[in-house]
Amino acid sequence: MREHAALLRGLGADVVHVRRPEELATVQGLVIPGGESSVIDKLARSFGMQAPIRAAIASGLPVYGTCAGLILLADEVLDGIEGQQSFGGMDISVRRNAFGRQTESFETALDVPTLGDPPVRATFIRAPIVERAGARVEVLATLPDGGIVAVEQGPLIGTSFHPEVDGETRFHERFLAHVVDHAAGR
Repeated sequence: MREHAALLRGLGADVVHVRRPEELATVQGLVIPGGESSVIDKLARSFGMQAPIRAAIASGLPVYGTCAGLILLADEVLDGIEGQQSFGGMDISVRRNAFGRQTESFETALDVPTLGDPPVRATFIRAPIVERAGARVEVLATLPDGGIVAVEQGPLIGTSFHPEVDGETRFHERFLAHVVDHAAGR
């Protein structure tokens, strides 16, 4: 989360670390970082955050999820551990750890037409893949084999990879544009 916070601050955003429902109520956008999606799910339920996050997403709060955050935004998690839940909101089906173990992490350059040139430097660490994207979901990036790795649905953005570790700002800039639109009531 440190990398996201530093990148967002560098783009001029005020950053609040959200750990409790009352903190969530003060923000105009939310970043759900990478990590272990099943652990984030369990902690969110334990600390009373699941329902408030689901409600915030349903009310149009802009959210950007990277890696585990993408999994948590998915309406369907294909291979979650027993009892795992997501926050939902995106009409996608996601497979966890689609690229294998930590040792099989990789970097690549991705064309993201919506973001223009140059290609995005993408770091995949035990990354998920979007196996199904609904009609309302815009696919922002795919791998050469067609695997979907970046999506957007309304004010929700999800990436399988970690642009924050490469200093790539364009996804965060897009997220902040959603935050500005939401704050303005658009």
